[in-house]
Amino acid sequence: MITLQQDADGFIRMTRHFPDTTLISISFTEGAVEEFTGAQLNVVFDDALAEFRGQNRLEGAKGFSRAPAKTVHPTKNITFVKVHPKMAR
Repeated sequence: MITLQQDADGFIRMTRHFPDTTLISISFTEGAVEEFTGAQLNVVFDDALAEFRGQNRLEGAKGFSRAPAKTVHPTKNITFVKVHPKMAR
């Protein structure tokens, strides 16, 4: 089981997909604790990534160079995902 803590802004750190069958426990700032499967959080991650890419015009229709990025920090990914209690239901 993986345990994650929600930050004060309502986000958890999630830089990649979790295995679908992995159990993930999230401790929310208001004291609630909920368990999610990796598949449930992967859907939340994919939705947040799609929203991020849409807002920043990274929707794939533009085409990107396959050359390695010259920056140290990834610019086309997200690091934090917004979560709230009762999301697992």
